[in-house]
Amino acid sequence: MEIKRIGLDLAKYVFEVHAVDNDENVVLRKTLRREAVAQFFAELEPCVVGMEACCGSHYWARVLTDLGHEVRLISPQFVKPYVKSNKNDRNDAEAICEAVGRPSMRFVPPKSPEQLEIQAVHRIRQRVVANRTRLVNQVRGLLGEHGVVVPRDINRIRRTLSEIADGQSGGFGGLFVEMLRDIREELAELDARLAGYNQRIKSLYRSNEMCQRISQIEGIGPITATALVAAVGDKSCFRNGRQFAAWLGLVPKQHSSGGKARLFGISKRGDRYLRTMLIHGARAVLGRSAGKTDTRSQWINRMRERRHPNVVAVALANKNARIVWSLLSNDQEYRRGHTV
Repeated sequence: MEIKRIGLDLAKYVFEVHAVDNDENVVLRKTLRREAVAQFFAELEPCVVGMEACCGSHYWARVLTDLGHEVRLISPQFVKPYVKSNKNDRNDAEAICEAVGRPSMRFVPPKSPEQLEIQAVHRIRQRVVANRTRLVNQVRGLLGEHGVVVPRDINRIRRTLSEIADGQSGGFGGLFVEMLRDIREELAELDARLAGYNQRIKSLYRSNEMCQRISQIEGIGPITATALVAAVGDKSCFRNGRQFAAWLGLVPKQHSSGGKARLFGISKRGDRYLRTMLIHGARAVLGRSAGKTDTRSQWINRMRERRHPNVVAVALANKNARIVWSLLSNDQEYRRGHTV
């Protein structure tokens, strides 16, 4: 049995296999239990294996690559148009097999274990930040019901909680003060956990030469640099910096027809976390560019004269993304003041 390409539908325990030969004829449809997947592919001749980029896909990509197969990960949104009739696991495997065989299809680069570790640190840190923000917002709401309005400043929240918990501010019931003491302890615990993850990111940053090169760009610090290195993976997955910026969702969304181009706001594709970090970093650069005479600051100031600051921030984030890809793909050092 000659197999050219396989579509593998991933799951927790039950996997579906759809295989075709060189003439695109279906030669195999098979259901596998999880413990039998590795043995099944070990007995096959090397071929192209397509999978959706979902939970567990990077693990199976490493396993099947070690067995000699060529693994291609594809975004689920590009598989959906190839699903025939009703959706089920067997039809999904067939759709994956069909989509992977398209010559113009875009693929997701598999991540190494080191990249997944860095990404895990960022994901857990992101959850801790969200939990702390949720707690602070709840405290502000509870205090507002008692006539105490606290600005959106976490340091002001800490001071207000300490004043009430220590009895410096009166007019509150004993039960309410006791709950605020618990909230103060919870907030301190979240602060400590966040500081620990920040320290881990700094350690990863100091041990990675590529992260240090990226962080030389204005608007990119250790957090953004490590997140970019964890997400990008294979340098050959994009042909140029524009494709990388488009993958991050930093280019206009287009809906053109009849030769008339219509551009809207940014497409917001790709990783929202990376895009947010790049745009926030760009906002910080905008606040310090006034009065500077270097080439980059002059470009920013000219943009600010005719466009809204939010538009300028996204444009600068787009420029930074292109510079990042140039540094990663060409193994270059960042040159300050060099126009890109």
